[in-house]
Amino acid sequence: MDETALKQLSDWLGQSLEQQVTVTAASKLTGGAIQENWLIGTDSAGDLVLRTDAPSGVATSHSREQEFTLLQIAYEAGVTVPEPLAFCTDLAVIGKPFAVMRRIGGTALGHRLVRDPVIAETGDRLAENLGRELARLHRVKPPRPGLDFLTPVQDHPAADRIALYRRYLDELPEPQPILEWVIRRLELTMKPADDICLIHCDFRTGNYMVEEGKLTGILDWEFAGWGDAYEDIGWFCARCWRFGSDREAGGIGSREAFYRGYESESGKQIDRDSVPWWEVMATVRWAVIALQQGMRHISGEEPSLELALTGRRIGELELDMLMQLKSMGELA
Repeated sequence: MDETALKQLSDWLGQSLEQQVTVTAASKLTGGAIQENWLIGTDSAGDLVLRTDAPSGVATSHSREQEFTLLQIAYEAGVTVPEPLAFCTDLAVIGKPFAVMRRIGGTALGHRLVRDPVIAETGDRLAENLGRELARLHRVKPPRPGLDFLTPVQDHPAADRIALYRRYLDELPEPQPILEWVIRRLELTMKPADDICLIHCDFRTGNYMVEEGKLTGILDWEFAGWGDAYEDIGWFCARCWRFGSDREAGGIGSREAFYRGYESESGKQIDRDSVPWWEVMATVRWAVIALQQGMRHISGEEPSLELALTGRRIGELELDMLMQLKSMGELA
């Protein structure tokens, strides 16, 4: 940001926070494929984070304003998130809409967290805490004022997901027979839906911050929506988000510790037989995303070695989902 942008940002922050604020520094943070994050230093309001759109986005993600609304609702529900402060729609400030929130400490890098010696000792405590956090979010039920932009569940949350992933696969230039077969197998073995609630849709290691083994905040709300609570539980426990760790709850703790936290906060018993189905669905979803990201590179839309390599992970993910189905007794 140039000096003019910093001055305009200072003025806007002062009006929004109702105090005199001078921005002393602004540095772009790493990470974020569909959003751009800036660390903002100020003289009187502490360190803040400014979040806006990246040049390349994903069609299924919410706008930054919608994401800010979701963050506010999660904050009000008692979920540990960065405190949402203000949202700017005035393009004269930095040229595009943005959200401002309190900066939180720690790291979110999954490959580091699962190998952190502190978490190696206290991972079950962290997993239990994350279970409680998820249960607080799942208390939010439709209809909810302010969330009219979320797509309602049309039929059955699992059936809706299956229809969505089939549509995505149909848009790809090459057939994906293994994925199609797995999706059909999941369709034939769907369980009755759980209560519809607000789900994060990307609740996993890599999307929360940890400092010295303690949770400091849950991030990345751009995919949240109405759905089945088991989708979040299965996504968190799925092997594809354990970063090579043998600990089944996000690669950081035991599955039972995570379940224990969820059950103690929600007052509901987790059906242990329902979670594996959603773990396979999580792997299908990640495989579809990997194919889409690979196509962004192949099509020339966004040449990127990272996107190209992500697209090459499809074989690994297909093997993973077939092994999961076999362990569930769904393969001869």
